[in-house]
Order: sequence, then C-alpha cells, then structure tokens
Amino acid sequence: MRGRRSGGGSGRQGPTLFEAAAQRDPALKATMPLAERSRPHALGDMLGQEHLLGEGKLLARAIAADRVPSMILWGPPGSGKTTLARVVAGATKARFVPFNAVLGGVPELRGILEEAREARGYEGKRTILFVDEIHRFNRAQQDAFLPHVEDGTITLIGATTENPSFAVNAPLLSRCKVFRLQPLGAEQLVELLRRALSAPEGLNGAVEADEDALSAVAALAQGDARRALTTLEIVADEASRMGTSRITRDLVAGTTEQKTLLYDKSGEEHYNVISAFIKSMRGSDPDAAIYWLMRMVEAGDDPLFLLRRMIIFASEDVGNADPKALEVAVAADAAFRRLGMPEGMYPMAQAALYLATAPKSNACTVAWQAAQSAVKDKGALPVPMKLRNAVTALMRKEGYGQGYRYAHDEPDAVVEGETYLPEELSGERFYEPSGRGYERSVAERLARLRGGGSG
Repeated sequence: MRGRRSGGGSGRQGPTLFEAAAQRDPALKATMPLAERSRPHALGDMLGQEHLLGEGKLLARAIAADRVPSMILWGPPGSGKTTLARVVAGATKARFVPFNAVLGGVPELRGILEEAREARGYEGKRTILFVDEIHRFNRAQQDAFLPHVEDGTITLIGATTENPSFAVNAPLLSRCKVFRLQPLGAEQLVELLRRALSAPEGLNGAVEADEDALSAVAALAQGDARRALTTLEIVADEASRMGTSRITRDLVAGTTEQKTLLYDKSGEEHYNVISAFIKSMRGSDPDAAIYWLMRMVEAGDDPLFLLRRMIIFASEDVGNADPKALEVAVAADAAFRRLGMPEGMYPMAQAALYLATAPKSNACTVAWQAAQSAVKDKGALPVPMKLRNAVTALMRKEGYGQGYRYAHDEPDAVVEGETYLPEELSGERFYEPSGRGYERSVAERLARLRGGGSG
C-alpha cells in the first residue's frame, strides 16, 4: 500500500502524535478545548437524536450491525454530526478517514480514494470516508465521490449544516441516506454540562455549578452542544480567576455579557412572554411584537416554536382578511430551516412585523369551531340525495344525484337558490366575514350570494 499521507485528508486510523501525547499527559490534554475533550466515544454516551439512535431505529441498528450505509448527516452546528461520525468509527471494523472539504481539495481526495481502493483489494477492508462540511464542495467536485460510493470502495459520511436538497447534487444524494440531526434540547444540554463538570477528561470536579446556572448556559447555547461547553469553560475559567469554585447564574450572565433574560422554557414566564407576543400581533402593534419576539430569541427559546406559533396566528387571527399572511409565515419557517441562525432572524422578524400590521379577522376560527359544534350536536346527518355521487345504475335508480345542477353551466357559475348543507342545517351560517381587508370583498360577494343574487 502507499505510505500514509499528511494533512487533513490522511487515511489514518489511530490518533495523531498530538492526540497520543495528550492521552499520556493530562497537562497537555487540558490544553484541548473542553468541547473536544468531552466528545462521546460510544453510542450509549450520546445525548439527543433519539429519533435516529433510539432503540430499534434504523441508524442505531446499522451501527450495531456494522452495516453503515453511505449517508448525509444534516443538522445545525453543535448537534453532534462529527461526534456521530467518530462514534461510527469506533463501532465499525472499517478504516475511518476524516476529510474536511474546506481544508482539502480534489487532488488530495483522489489519493484517499486510491488508498481506499488498495485497502479493499489487498486487505479486504472497507473505508468510511467522513467529509465534514461537504456542502463546501461544488457539484462537480461532489461527482468525484460517485463511482467510489457506487462500487463500494468507500462508505461516505457527509456532514452539512445546509439543506442537502440544495447543497448536495442529486446523483450523490440518491446514493446516500439523509439523517437529520436536531438541536439538543435544554435538558440534554444541562446533562451534557453536568458530565463535563465531573468527568476526568472534562473539568474533573474543579468547579461546581448551580442548576439555574447550568440552565442559563443551556439557554444561551440555543441547542448547540459545542457552544454550551465553550461557555461553561469560559465561565469556569472566570470562576477560577475570581477565586471561587462555584458557578452561579449571575456569574454566567456577567461572563457572557448578557442580561439575565433567561427563563424556564416550560415555566410560567415562558407562557407570559409568548402570550404577550401573540397579543401584540393581534393588537396590530409591530413594535411590541418585535420586542417580545427578540425577548424570546435572546432567552434561547426555540425559533421553530416561534415560527410555528406565527403560522397558527396567520390563520387564527389574520385569516382571509389577508390570505397572503399564511404564505409569509410558512415561507419564513422554510427560510429559517434553510438558513439557521443568525441569518434566519431576517425572515422570522419580517413575518412577525407582517402579521402585526396585517388586517385581522378570526372569522375562519369562528367558522370551523361552529361547524365542529354542529357536527358534534347533530351527528352524521345524511348527505342530500342531489349531492350524492351516482357512480352505478343502481345508485341512479335510487335517486343519487337527481336534481343536482352543475354550477359551471349557470350564469356566473352560481346556482341561485341552491342549498348544499344537510336539510336539518339548511340556512345555518358558520362563516361570517369580518369586512376587514380582503374579507370586505368576500363579505360583499357572500351577501349577494346568500341574498339570492349572482356574484
């Protein structure tokens, strides 16, 4: 086989000289960042991603059976993509070769692929090639992987923060299984911080931390494990400088130069602030709406939760007064999922301001709730015969569809005087447009239709 190569594309399977020295010398190991020292090495030590790594899940079964497919790990920074790849390396019998798409290029990649081919041909060994930030490769560069993934020379594990639908070319994507990693939850981050405080490879009990201080660090991290551990390390260093071995919430706030806006995301204050946000949009106050939105974002609330609330609001409180409101809210959600933070704040703020300034109507809410009540009160009323679907001769003989008038055959596509509700509900009005915004036109048209005139 060819000699081992230096640099980011090295096909090494063991530790580097620095890593080996760090394992022997605790003082040298302590110079490594806490986030790196605290990285889990076994599947059972990983936190979060239960949808992928829980008992019986596809990826967990594949790792346990050493039958890992080529895959793309898609998730935000600090969600565990690199850690998961290293866990795979520890659990597999294959060669594991890390490669960074920022630091390495196609020529270096060709050398790695040649080594993988030789390892397979001469030693019968598979090679797992981990490509961090695979989205940094353009589509032509990504094509270099195709034949080697297809013939089994390598098992590719790509990691990306970008949506693979846009960041990975279609031929490569079709040969890989996409696994989406989620940001870690607050409880998972707190557990991660507890481990780092006590673990020998972490802070080794040098400092203690109050629970609300750990919750504050977790909230500031916004789902990013690396950020949480880095913040903990900074705060621990500051505690040591101050001559104390205890980390408090005030120390976290002071060290991170942020106000103590943090709150328990499952507690009362969370619901108070989200209530203020919704009511500010409902009250058409964009200044208050954007303030409460930023209060929650800065406190570490889940942006996807806030976007979900705005999508609900677009239908519940704006409705057909401005049908575009729902489009704006859904588009903001989609844009945020593609952009992440901090760029995702632009569409999120835009949606909040749009919803706050849009005309308001809860007529849709009232309509479906009234119709729901009618269904519950009256039960399953029979469909009028004229509205039934006469698909067989027997149905037609029984009167199915008789008397039905096709709306498009009538002037203005409206059948004057026709009714479509069950007879017992004839004349019921569930939807009453507000007369605000676009619903003003809807109200005028409905008034003509319900009055017997044409629209």
